[in-house]
Amino acid sequence: MNRRAKMVLDRELRIARIDERIYGSFIEHLGRAVYGGIYQPGHPEADEEGFRQDVVRLVKELNVPVIRYPGGNFVSNFYWEDSVGPVEERPHRLELAWRSMERNEIGINEFSRWIKQVDSQVMMAVNLGTRGIADACNLLEYCNYPSGTKYSDMRIRHGVKDPHNIKVWCLGNEMDGPWQIGHKTMEEYGRLAAETAKAMRLIDPSIELVSCGSSNRDMPTFPEWEAATLSHTYEYVDYISMHQYYGNRDNDSSDFLAQSDDMDDFIRTVIAACDYVKAKKRSKKTMNISFDEWNVWFHSNEADNDITENHPWQVAPPMLEDIYNFEDALLVGLMLITLMRHADRVKIACLAQLVNVIAPIMTDAAGGVWKQTIFYPFMHASRYGRGTALLPVISGTKHMTAGHGEITDIETVAVYNEEKDELTIFAVNRNLKEDVELTTDVRSFEGYHVLEHIVMENEDLKAANSLAEEKVYPVNGDNRSRMEDGFIISLLKKASWNVIRLGKYPAVREK
Repeated sequence: MNRRAKMVLDRELRIARIDERIYGSFIEHLGRAVYGGIYQPGHPEADEEGFRQDVVRLVKELNVPVIRYPGGNFVSNFYWEDSVGPVEERPHRLELAWRSMERNEIGINEFSRWIKQVDSQVMMAVNLGTRGIADACNLLEYCNYPSGTKYSDMRIRHGVKDPHNIKVWCLGNEMDGPWQIGHKTMEEYGRLAAETAKAMRLIDPSIELVSCGSSNRDMPTFPEWEAATLSHTYEYVDYISMHQYYGNRDNDSSDFLAQSDDMDDFIRTVIAACDYVKAKKRSKKTMNISFDEWNVWFHSNEADNDITENHPWQVAPPMLEDIYNFEDALLVGLMLITLMRHADRVKIACLAQLVNVIAPIMTDAAGGVWKQTIFYPFMHASRYGRGTALLPVISGTKHMTAGHGEITDIETVAVYNEEKDELTIFAVNRNLKEDVELTTDVRSFEGYHVLEHIVMENEDLKAANSLAEEKVYPVNGDNRSRMEDGFIISLLKKASWNVIRLGKYPAVREK
């Protein structure tokens, strides 16, 4: 006998319209993300600039609307001037964050051209670690001011006549972290970020600014960091950042899939901190969230430590190359559901990262490219998660975990796309032993029918994809969802990712 869950969806019970930028990603000058990832001159699929078109095609398949650049920890010692101008004149630098050699073959202008190839937008980070207000303003002037000034004319001399018009800017990266080059106390960072924001807005009032939040929810200064820094930046920025990575370090798969509950709690706590500052300041402004680093990351930690400690100063060493398995894809799906359920406050999110470095897309140095297991839930969310997030009223069964106590079997959210007359239900059954029958009341969606039920499942939670073989991929759910009198009855197999798509019957034309 299957376990059972019930859900009610009503088109009027709305969380918020989803900002498409929650399906953003991240490219850092780290490992093989840039060199050997998006850029590999001489590769059979490389264009005249050296950008791999096989990678471009997969990025376009993910439909990523914004990509954060150039870091990450990298940005806290980034000298942007080194990355522009004639390539042969650009200096090579010791890259301190990851102890690599940065040759600056790819910089702001080249990356901006690649961004156009993948139909995305740049989300730029400025260096508030080893640099500060003046350099952030100079970079903004270089990127966004039309002409007639020192840095805008420098851009034009570099062959870029039209400004890049980058609209979203991160004020540093993880400045609460002792590992960060130029680490700041909360008071130091709050003052610096506020003054940088004020100065940058004088140059371009149209930009959106992201203030650094805590690097993760386990930081000893969380959530005091949010309250203290926002006390300085609240009226000058649009978002506060969140970063979080998860891993199955104890090899407890059931508890691993409960970690999306931690993500939910993290978001709720940051919202509470933001609203505390709002109340304290008697402000009418609501602070939103940029969750601009999130993913599973733990598989490669030992190898990464060996490279940075014992083999430093390599050019594009293979770092953070987690090979993802099926259970990782389930957690990524759960994290996507969590982001959608907070669409009222989470307006930007970046899967970290995009190519080779803790990424959905992997390249082989010899030439191949392949999709990791996490590629698919992200692709489904980006493709079908555009519209309005609906508030699911759900009741169902639970199961016990070692570290999180009793958790729900089913985690779900629905997205209503009014323009396309489509309703999509995203659901994960995180019970590893039992199937669940989900009955969904969709009577407010009269005339809708089931278009398809996409599913990813695998008897082996550790199954992973490779260049040689794709073991984890989505398939048609073989009639696992059916409509009966305004209700959808769906079979959600144990440990499965499900995308249930509904559409409206076309109107019958009168003769």
